Amino acid sequence: MSLSAVIRKDFEDSIRSFSLLSTTLLFVVFATGLAAIQWIPVMYRDSAVDASTLALLNSMRQPTVFMVPLIGFVLAYDTIIREQDRGSLRLLLGLPNSRLEVVFGKFIGRTGVITVSILVGYTVAGVIALATYESFDFVVFSRYTLLTVLYGAVYIAFATGFSAAMQSRQQAFVGAGALYSLFLVGWDVLLLVLQLAIYGQNIPETGLPDWFKFIGLLNPSTAFMHAVRAVIPEYSAITFYPQGSAFYLDDWVGFVILAVWAALPLVLGYLRFERADIQ
Repeated sequence: MSLSAVIRKDFEDSIRSFSLLSTTLLFVVFATGLAAIQWIPVMYRDSAVDASTLALLNSMRQPTVFMVPLIGFVLAYDTIIREQDRGSLRLLLGLPNSRLEVVFGKFIGRTGVITVSILVGYTVAGVIALATYESFDFVVFSRYTLLTVLYGAVYIAFATGFSAAMQSRQQAFVGAGALYSLFLVGWDVLLLVLQLAIYGQNIPETGLPDWFKFIGLLNPSTAFMHAVRAVIPEYSAITFYPQGSAFYLDDWVGFVILAVWAALPLVLGYLRFERADIQ
């Protein structure tokens, strides 16, 4: 059995367990509902993207940031450790498959699940927009859809890494939950605490330094928003971040940060999995 076989098995397992179906239905309901909302704050009149498209992207902005990571963690936090609990991991490794193939095969398989779900759900939303909006930029929305897939893959990588590194499903679940809380809730709190510890109640007249702003950009959810702005510049009309002069605050840096966050948990998880005794 090769890497492709591991990927195929994991994807087929998701079909048998209804993970693919339930996730796809969730994205269809999510995207379809948001496609019916057309609201946008004041934006530039000379924007190259029509108001209807930005209205849809604005409606999907915060729900996407919070929902996609949650689904990614739920889909993959136990993808490897569950095999060990069932006693099937030894069989999977003896077919033969290397532990590297198992980790990355599981990651790619679960990424395939969330990719299909996002593409189906967002395609339905795009069709509704084309049929009901006065105007709609399908190319821009397609770019946003693909970036959402990338965003989901990052959190699949986090969850797969935890599943490979932990010794029980409970540990993997707690670890995934802690990361979700850190990135989606705790990051801003930590930034506030750091700001108060360094500057107190008074922010410097020149504003916060670029290195401090970069800490905020290191959050994968914030990096995703910057990546979208790099591909869809008009997206800046509905997202606001502190400006800086350093090159590492440019929107394209969001792609670099997402790539690092995707690779790091997989590598660390694999290294831990490689040394683990399989029961």
